[in-house]
Amino acid sequence: PYSICLKSLFIVMQVDHVLDESSSVSSGVAFQTVCASLAEHLASRTYFVGHYLTIADLAVWGQLFSARQWDSIKKLPAHSNIVRWLDLCSMNETVAHITSEALANRPGAKRAVAQADKLERNPKSVGGKDTGGSFDIDLEGASEGNVVTRFPPEPSGYLHIGHAKAALLNQYFARHYKGKLIIRFDDTNPSKEKEEFVENILDDCKTLGLDQDVITYTSDSFPQILEIGTRLIKEGHMYIDDTPMEKMRDERINRIDSGARANTADTNLKLWQDMIEGNEKGLTCAARFRMDMQNDNGALRDPVAFRCNLTPHHRTGTAFKVYPTYDCACPFVDSIEGVTHALRTSEYRDREAQYRWVQDMMGMRKVHIWDYSRLNFVYTTLSKRKLQWFVDQGHVERWDDPRFPTVQGMKRRGLQIEALKEFILMQGASRNVNLMEWEKLWTLNKRVIDPVCPRHVAIVDEGRVLLTLVNGPATPEVVSVPRHKKHPPAGTKSTTRMSQIWLEQVDAALLKVDEEITLMDWGNCIVRKVDFDQGGVVIGIIAELHLEGSVKSTKLKLTWLPKIEELVPLTLVDFDYLITKKKVEEDDVFADLVNPNSEVKTFTHGDANMRTLVKGEILQLERKGYFIVDEPFVSESSPVVLFLIPDGRTRSWGVSVAGPGK
Repeated sequence: PYSICLKSLFIVMQVDHVLDESSSVSSGVAFQTVCASLAEHLASRTYFVGHYLTIADLAVWGQLFSARQWDSIKKLPAHSNIVRWLDLCSMNETVAHITSEALANRPGAKRAVAQADKLERNPKSVGGKDTGGSFDIDLEGASEGNVVTRFPPEPSGYLHIGHAKAALLNQYFARHYKGKLIIRFDDTNPSKEKEEFVENILDDCKTLGLDQDVITYTSDSFPQILEIGTRLIKEGHMYIDDTPMEKMRDERINRIDSGARANTADTNLKLWQDMIEGNEKGLTCAARFRMDMQNDNGALRDPVAFRCNLTPHHRTGTAFKVYPTYDCACPFVDSIEGVTHALRTSEYRDREAQYRWVQDMMGMRKVHIWDYSRLNFVYTTLSKRKLQWFVDQGHVERWDDPRFPTVQGMKRRGLQIEALKEFILMQGASRNVNLMEWEKLWTLNKRVIDPVCPRHVAIVDEGRVLLTLVNGPATPEVVSVPRHKKHPPAGTKSTTRMSQIWLEQVDAALLKVDEEITLMDWGNCIVRKVDFDQGGVVIGIIAELHLEGSVKSTKLKLTWLPKIEELVPLTLVDFDYLITKKKVEEDDVFADLVNPNSEVKTFTHGDANMRTLVKGEILQLERKGYFIVDEPFVSESSPVVLFLIPDGRTRSWGVSVAGPGK
């Protein structure tokens, strides 16, 4: 009996341990690590504890079904033990009864199982809200070990959030099927491309956590592509056209054959040689695929396959004078590199027939195409051409501007890559095109930074008010307080308590004589006198410390700083959207949409501890928001520059509030 009692007690302890740990089974950057641990635990067990179903199983079961990420990874072979266990739990007819009886005093676990029950009935809803997209799709013809995907950025700018989705989606499917991921630079336009962009794209890929198997360049295949161009001319599938660009565009729109379409093969080959040499005649020509000028699909109306360009290429220099277009090169390189599945945004859907035609005429192996929705955000352009325009026109200094939707720009503004990855994961591989708000992404980011970032204090310089404590410390007292009360690893900071302290004007204006207020990280005081200038602006306050007073009873809880020389000069920078229109249309005059007031600076002083902040460090300024250090402390004459990090709340100023032109 004693051994049985001990065994029962041990089982109860194990159950309690699993219940306590079940809350960690939730969506986030560590989700796959947690699932790997669960799968390992279940490798030699039928249930989590003992040989029968317990409340421990129900708690984890509920959390898994509540997790957004589970659907996207449940088919991975590594999670087969979890799937087997879930199926077993779902088959048990007494689950509902056990839940109601055993969870009476376990509200957390009960809530998890309740969510699981709701998800079982409506898998896309928790609490009435859509849980987001899913990568849980089957790629046509895919099998384990035989999938090759590619992420093909053009080195004409830095990666933006749209590229991040493409990159992570390609990596997901490559790893899901235990296949191969290629990063390929689509470097077919030397006029736009730079080695700087190549280097920064590789940095961005590293930031996103891509673990590619190989890095390639379309330019490596230029000789073969040119050879195929010659062959296609001889076979009558391509011709050389010297029609001016505008006229060519009009003819394609109106389905009018170009006069050059009737060229003989010999004429085309001669003009082709002119293009290869880059001579005066060649520069007036373009090579066009001979498809179908009467097709309802405009992408099939003899698109351009090659163009001349004398600009030196960032890798091949002046070795080539003629370059394939993306539509010509991509189907070829996809095939020869062994790509099995080309993932493309739905805007390319009209070009799928073109892609297949090119592979057919070139005699190449076929590649499966899967399209997904591109990301679109309010008050934002993801066009690299337009982003480059902002740089060229001096509206921003460079591609990592914190107002840019680039990976580096968002990171510089304080976005954590964990939050970006979770946001992308929530979108899934959906084909639905939506105009998204930025608040959702920044809300996820707040959840990442708030639990760990240290707290500091800053007081706005303009109108700051000196408060004198008549019974304050005779000499300054330095005390140590936590930088984050709920996160000890954040460390401590020193705070000086003295008889004269600074308050912000906006706070001072709220004070009333004989009112008791709380000075944060110190205690209460009672206001005895408020002095005003002739305009009614507060210029001085007299108060008495009342440290025995209850901080719970005060209405005003104010930040403050001591009147010492060691305070750190700060420049706080808040940003608005660069564009004044919520959704940019193709026919908009882009220059008319530029927001002339997209940056606001506030000059303040911060606590002396901020001298040690380093570039990229994230902190919260009490009652002001979250900030990231862009320029750390160097000297008194060089203020620390902090960028405000959006927290997902509705903005109080800017174009999204006032609207364009208001």
